[in-house]
Amino acid sequence: MSNHDSDKRIYTLSSEKPSKAVVKMGVPLIAGMLIMVLYNLVDTYFIGLTKDDYQLAAVGLAYPVMMVMIAIANMVGTGASSLIARCLGAGDKEKARHTLTAGFVLTVIYSVLVATLGLLFLSAIVKGLGAKDNTFAYTEQYVRILLIGSIFTMGNYSFGQFLRSEGSVTYSIVGMIVGTVVNIILDPLLIFTFGLQIRGAAIATVIGNGAGMAVSLLFYMRGKTLLTPSRKYIVPKKQILGEIYWVGIPASLETLLSSAAYIINNNLAVGYGELTVAAMGIAQKLLSLGNYIYQGFAAGTQPLMGYNYGAGNYPRMKAILRSGVMIVTGTELCLMLIYGAFAPFFIGWFSESEEVIRIGARVLRNIMFILPFVGTVSMCRMSFQAMGKPIYAFCITLVRQLIFYIPLLLILDKLFGFGGMIKAQPITEAVMITVSLLLLYRFITTKEREDVSKDR
Repeated sequence: MSNHDSDKRIYTLSSEKPSKAVVKMGVPLIAGMLIMVLYNLVDTYFIGLTKDDYQLAAVGLAYPVMMVMIAIANMVGTGASSLIARCLGAGDKEKARHTLTAGFVLTVIYSVLVATLGLLFLSAIVKGLGAKDNTFAYTEQYVRILLIGSIFTMGNYSFGQFLRSEGSVTYSIVGMIVGTVVNIILDPLLIFTFGLQIRGAAIATVIGNGAGMAVSLLFYMRGKTLLTPSRKYIVPKKQILGEIYWVGIPASLETLLSSAAYIINNNLAVGYGELTVAAMGIAQKLLSLGNYIYQGFAAGTQPLMGYNYGAGNYPRMKAILRSGVMIVTGTELCLMLIYGAFAPFFIGWFSESEEVIRIGARVLRNIMFILPFVGTVSMCRMSFQAMGKPIYAFCITLVRQLIFYIPLLLILDKLFGFGGMIKAQPITEAVMITVSLLLLYRFITTKEREDVSKDR
């Protein structure tokens, strides 16, 4: 990679106008995340065209296996990328390279473990997923192929995070796009042309992830990146591993806790009828657009905060935080107004039932109020991960889910029924924005004062 490209990436992390840096790092990630949404829906869409409900059910039943792979890859990717960004900010490029190599090694080791254990206990896993007589064989076929190709799924996810940690956001997006395009092309070919049905969908998913991972590796091999893995670090030091796990494990637990809260929400909705569940599902899918916008900005801000924390540039960290909050809040407010004005129209894209449209519009017009708040909460949480302070990030998640959201779900549902239940999340996020901002701003200010005292 040329010095000019290297200087440009470092300039974005260290010196570029905060608002411009947030947009430059965040917008490509938002595009990439929207691509990943498409990636996840492709198999379901094409299997749906087979008109076989059992195969379609099997794809859904197998999805938790994919989520476990992503959770483990996220542990490695988040932990390593946080440390890489901080090392680059502190000028310790060799430690950053050591961390990158450790990230590669851990991804390979965990993918082999997942594949080996998964295949050994395949029947038990499929039963645990809820597959019955008519779906068992299809689910087993799909899961087996996913497990065999676990290195591609986990590698594609974690390697993309490594690229973003050094500011190479565009390269990580290229991998996402290539993987999605390959999957879209292969799905109809393998499912219909070659008659592989659900096995074809699984193979297309694995090959698509493999193509995305290969693109990331190609950038490293061709020297297009700031860092490259090194053979001399093939056996990671305990210190490096400890720092990766310190940030990575809480990040994985956050995903699992959020999933648990989502399951409770769905179980409560079942009590109000199947149409209500369907309507809530549609509203949540529509809201996911806003979720990916704020997640993109938060993920883009993460390396900016990590780099400047490593460099001890606390005033710039505050400026990045202020710019990020204004940008993500303004964007989400616009989306919220659009949802509020056209909620029935959007719900109608997915269902022709007047009852579903009515309930779905009501749900969307309630849960849309999370949008001005949740982006800032996510940005604060990821900033703590970027600084290598995962306990603070995990505490935000614990308070958010266990102290506010889940209890509010149960209490408001019992007191006010469905109307109360759908207000639990907006109330939670309105409280958490204050808690998160105060915690992060106070932490940065305290560190700034400590450094000033040391210099005297």
